Amino acid sequence: MIRHLVLFKLKDGSPESVARTAAVLRNMEGRIPQLLSLEIGTDVLRSERSYDLALTATVASLEDLQAYQVHPAHQEVIAHINEVKEQSIAVDYEV
Repeated sequence: MIRHLVLFKLKDGSPESVARTAAVLRNMEGRIPQLLSLEIGTDVLRSERSYDLALTATVASLEDLQAYQVHPAHQEVIAHINEVKEQSIAVDYEV
């Protein structure tokens, strides 16, 4: 299995903006067959080094990760994220 972890720092880190983007991310749930699990978390510390949101997804294989990446529901999310993000970082690892 592959765990896909992405952290997002938004241009507008207000609670409303973070909640709106979290909802966009959660909207993928149940729409992408390759996603075995999807968890979205918002930062509670809000420190200088914090990112605003975390996405943790699990897929069965690298092939499923690629299918997730190009799925239309994920592409909708990417379009939103590209408008609102200041920065993002990701790591994909085997579990």
